[in-house]
Amino acid sequence: MSDNPQQPYGTPDGQQPHGQQNPYGQPDQYGQQQYGQQQYGQQQYGQQPYGQPQGYGQGVQTGPNGEPPLWAPWYGISLPNAAKRFFKKYARFDGRASRSEFWWWYLVSTVVYAVLWTLVGIGFAQSERQTVSTGSSYTSVMTSPSPLYLIAYSLVGLLSLAILVPSLALAWRRLHDGNFAGPFYLLVLIPVVGPIIVLVLFLMPSKPEGQRFDRPERG
Repeated sequence: MSDNPQQPYGTPDGQQPHGQQNPYGQPDQYGQQQYGQQQYGQQQYGQQPYGQPQGYGQGVQTGPNGEPPLWAPWYGISLPNAAKRFFKKYARFDGRASRSEFWWWYLVSTVVYAVLWTLVGIGFAQSERQTVSTGSSYTSVMTSPSPLYLIAYSLVGLLSLAILVPSLALAWRRLHDGNFAGPFYLLVLIPVVGPIIVLVLFLMPSKPEGQRFDRPERG
């Protein structure tokens, strides 16, 4: 899963501040470094040495493994890192989440729920049931649930409670990444069309203007 990130910090790719030299020590015609070249020994675009202060509007600070700080979005994140980052940012509604951060997690949660509900179904089939009459029809009532049913159903409930807040926070940050305010998520309450609108917003590409939702001071 990939993003189409737009680097919202620093200067555009291939440009250097006015007056810098090209890699061979000679200024180009306009006193700027030629496109696509980089002076030997300088930091690549969008990165800073780990541990240095991060100023708003500058390149995103990254750690030794290339991981951006928690306040910043992580474009091109892998599935395992997306799952870990989901819990690290448990209740953070500030900042942004890239499309890969968002959709990798929802893939993980969908698979986990599919496994649990499958176990619930198997447990239900193993439970003791009794057919009773409702007056106009007959229905099957569970009289003695199986241990598997009880365990799997309990895990579904616990998981739903555990990820309720971080799932809402992740949705908030994904909207921020598209430069939409988090409360737009409440559009899901509109019958039929609301969830479709929110889904479209989740699919929108990243926009540099979304950095207005970042809070670098929180780390």
